[in-house]
Amino acid sequence: MSPSPQPAGPGAPLHRLLAQAADAVQGVREGRSLTDLLARVPADLRPGTQALAFTALRRLGGAEAVRRQLAPKAPPPRVDALLLVALALLWPEPEPGSAPMYADHTLVDQAVRAAKARAPASAAFVNAVLRRFVRERAARVAAARHSPQGAFNHPAWWIEALRADWPEHWQALLAANNRPPPMTLRVNARHGTAAGYVERLAALGLGARAFGPAAPQAVVLDRPAPVAALPGFAQGQVSVQDAAAQLAAPLLLGPGLRPGARVLDACAAPGGKTAHLLELQPDLQLTALDADAQRLARVRETLDRLGQQAVLQAADARQTAAWWDGRPFDAILLDAPCSASGIVRRHPDVRWLRRPEDIDALARVQAELLEALWPLLAPGGRLVYATCSVFRAEGQARLDAFLQRHPEAKAHTLPGITGHLLPLADNASPDRPSLDGFFYALLTRP
Repeated sequence: MSPSPQPAGPGAPLHRLLAQAADAVQGVREGRSLTDLLARVPADLRPGTQALAFTALRRLGGAEAVRRQLAPKAPPPRVDALLLVALALLWPEPEPGSAPMYADHTLVDQAVRAAKARAPASAAFVNAVLRRFVRERAARVAAARHSPQGAFNHPAWWIEALRADWPEHWQALLAANNRPPPMTLRVNARHGTAAGYVERLAALGLGARAFGPAAPQAVVLDRPAPVAALPGFAQGQVSVQDAAAQLAAPLLLGPGLRPGARVLDACAAPGGKTAHLLELQPDLQLTALDADAQRLARVRETLDRLGQQAVLQAADARQTAAWWDGRPFDAILLDAPCSASGIVRRHPDVRWLRRPEDIDALARVQAELLEALWPLLAPGGRLVYATCSVFRAEGQARLDAFLQRHPEAKAHTLPGITGHLLPLADNASPDRPSLDGFFYALLTRP
C-alpha cells in the first residue's frame, strides 16, 4: 500500500500546489486514476499536490454541493476543479479542535492567484465564491449535508450498497474512509522482528509500535514518513504494507507447507504479498502471474530490492492453457481484481471512479478466476481467495456461490482473519489501529 501523503516542502508555493491539485481532481472527475495523474506532477510539487488532492477528494461530495449552492451554473471545468479544491480545504475540520491546513485568508488569496494564472477572467468569480463561503460557512455546510453525497462524501449508490451490506456499520465505514490511514510497515522476517525494528526507529526519533500477534511482522508508525527515512528500506529489511494485507502470506502457507512447495500468486502485482511469501519461506518454487506486463515489472523491482527470486509470467490467470505447465500447485493465492472499496482511505479517488455496474463486472471476473484456478490445486492443497473490498458481492457472496458449485471444497473459518475484515476498531483489539478492509477465504482440496 502507498504511504500517506507528506506535507508540502517550504519551497512549494501554495498557488502552484492548488493548480496542480485542481488538475488532479479534474482528472479523477473525468475517470482517470489519481496515481497516474500524480505521476505526471513535477517531483518537487508532488508531495504537496498529493496532500491537497487527497483532502479534496475526501471532501468532494460536500464541496460539490456547496459549489452548486453558490454558483448553480458550473464554471469551466478547470475553474470548477480549482473552486472545489479550495472549498474542500476551507471545510470545517472533522475533529473538534484540529487546526486547518491553511488560514482562510491565505487559502483564498492563493486560490485567486492560481485562478489568475489559468483563467484570468475567472479570478473575481473565484474570489467572490470563496469569500462568501467563508462568511456563510456554517449554514452552507449544514445545507450541503442534507444530501447523502454531501453528508458522507461518497456517491449515493456506494452509500446505499454499504447500507445494504452492513446495516450496523455503514456510517462508521463511510467516516473511516474519510480519515487518513496509518502508515504500516512489514519487517522482513529474514532480517529482524517488529519489536527490534521499533527500537531502531526510536533511536532515530521515529515513534512506532508493533501491531500485534495477528500480523507479527507489522509495525505502525505514529506519523507517516518518507521511505528514504526508514532504516534498511533500500536493503530490503522493511517494506510498506498494511497489516490486513500481511495476513495473506501466513494464511496461505499455514502450519505445514512442505519445503520447496510449488506456489502460485495469481494476480501478483505490485508484489507485496509475493515478497512476503518468500520472506516467510524462501525455498518456495513461486510463480508470480499478472495480466498486466507493466505492473508485473513492479513485482520484479520489489523482488530485486529484497534479493528474492520467483518465476514471473505476464498472462491472464483465467487462460490456463497459455501459461500453465500442467503440474499442480501446492498453494494458490488469488488476490483478485476488485473495487478496492476496502482501501478507499488510502486511495480516495476510488469512490469517484467506480460505477455500480463495475461491481457486477468485477464479481464475474472473480468467479471466472476461481473456476479456472481451482483445478490447478493439488490434492490437499490450499487456496486463499482475497479481495481488498468491503462489498459482499466481492467477498462472502463469491465464496458462497463457489461452494455451491464445488461441494468438494472445504472452507476454513479463522476468527479475525477469514471473512470480511472491516476498517473499524471492532476488527482489532482496542490497543491497536484498524485494518484496511479485506475479504479472505481459505479453501482446501481433499
